[in-house]
Amino acid sequence: MKKLVSFLLVAVMLFSLCAVSAFAKGPAKLNYATGGTSGTYYGFSGVIANVLNEKLKDSLKIKVESTGASKANIQMLSIGDADIAIVQNDVMYYAYTGTDLFAGGEPITNFSAVASCYPEYVQILAKKDITSIEQLAGKNVSVGDAGSGTEFNAKQILAAYNLSFDDIKVSNQSFADSADALKNGTIDAAFVVAGYPTTAVTELATNFDFNLLSIDEAHAEALQKDYGFYYYGVIPGGTYSPVAEDVPAVAVMATIVASNSVSEDVIYAFVKGLFDYKDDISAGHVKGNELDLNTAVSGVSIPWHAGAAKFYTEQGLM
Repeated sequence: MKKLVSFLLVAVMLFSLCAVSAFAKGPAKLNYATGGTSGTYYGFSGVIANVLNEKLKDSLKIKVESTGASKANIQMLSIGDADIAIVQNDVMYYAYTGTDLFAGGEPITNFSAVASCYPEYVQILAKKDITSIEQLAGKNVSVGDAGSGTEFNAKQILAAYNLSFDDIKVSNQSFADSADALKNGTIDAAFVVAGYPTTAVTELATNFDFNLLSIDEAHAEALQKDYGFYYYGVIPGGTYSPVAEDVPAVAVMATIVASNSVSEDVIYAFVKGLFDYKDDISAGHVKGNELDLNTAVSGVSIPWHAGAAKFYTEQGLM
């Protein structure tokens, strides 16, 4: 009997130790994978880290790391080199399903969604005599770098209009090179996927007149039916000087994800801090203005991290 009592006491003590909060030994350390140092992912995430490190110093300590962005970030999560990351929501879908950018390999499923932060619009720039996506048939079109997320977005959107890469003259160029090529007349249109205003497009607008091609609601709904990660919204008129009217367009969401190995308590604290201190984040980076509870759960087609799900459930969003 004494041995049984002793065993039960030890078991209770061990259970109690396991049940201690994730923060009992000090701040939880999170390695945050972002993007290149000159890009939005790095700057925006740096502000998030600075704000939360200050406001939640007893519970979180976030270290931001410059990376090759979305695909590289998911690969880092998969091998344990990152705890959280910011990625395009289409790229995270490809990873989770082992398709497109991640075709040919095993699906990566050891991560989950935390928060959609802001839309990165598919901006389709075209010469002034091109006014619709259908008119891209037979034209020389830059679809982003070969193998990039932009290239897959271009394929998907063209397919919604019954076009394929066989129907256009494909050019694979970066955003900056696409802008130069459009101005120089070597291409007729270009796909650019980024938060607006995009530097390369803003610079083009100073000395070149172009259209932004719109996507109507019916085509957007068809696209969303096949690819649940797309968000439908508007690029406001005046974003670029040649385009006065609002332009309906689809976007992918810049989304924070986390390794499933990070505890529920830690991710709950992170996502709660993200919205509790939204004003501080907004003061440090313009994209903070787009943090919104109503869109935080938009465009997510993979499972939610338990900590994020707990927070959004409390907010009545799940």
